[in-house]
Amino acid sequence: MEKLNLKEIDEKKITSLKAGDTILLSGIIYTARDAAHKRMYEDYKSGKGFPFDIKGQAIYYAGPCPAKPGEVIGSCGPTTAGRMDDVTPLLLKNGLKFMIGKGGRNDAVKAAVVENKCLYLGAAGGCGALIADCIKKSEVIAYPDLGTEAIRRLEVVDFPCTVLLDTDGTDFYEVSQKRYRKI
Repeated sequence: MEKLNLKEIDEKKITSLKAGDTILLSGIIYTARDAAHKRMYEDYKSGKGFPFDIKGQAIYYAGPCPAKPGEVIGSCGPTTAGRMDDVTPLLLKNGLKFMIGKGGRNDAVKAAVVENKCLYLGAAGGCGALIADCIKKSEVIAYPDLGTEAIRRLEVVDFPCTVLLDTDGTDFYEVSQKRYRKI
């Protein structure tokens, strides 16, 4: 697995990563689920803008469990990305570069990933407790009233991901299903 620092990833690196590649991400990512995406959309449309500068950033579709005493964060597994599909093209158009979740994406998101040279990355569902070990810092930065769906700024080290949708539009799920059907 290739180790990548989110601060140092440029467009050349993004376009070199292909569906099925596995990577270990380090740097800052933001959590945002359904309710946060709805609020970000409403704030943007009303002229308030986004609650953080999304240019070049990564959003992890997760709503972490509360931390136990002495822990940075509780279990923090991915949620189904398709629930954010209505808002995702707008975020990508405004500079978001990475999305981390699980599950397939609709055609509008796939087109926006290609057009904006972004990546959709997959985190292993059911591994929230293990993923939490990669999170070194957690801070609520927006919408605290949303509880576990508030937007958090996370500092991660060696967060394991698989490229699910690359800048060429190759969908790892579709490719994998075709391979399986040939067996």
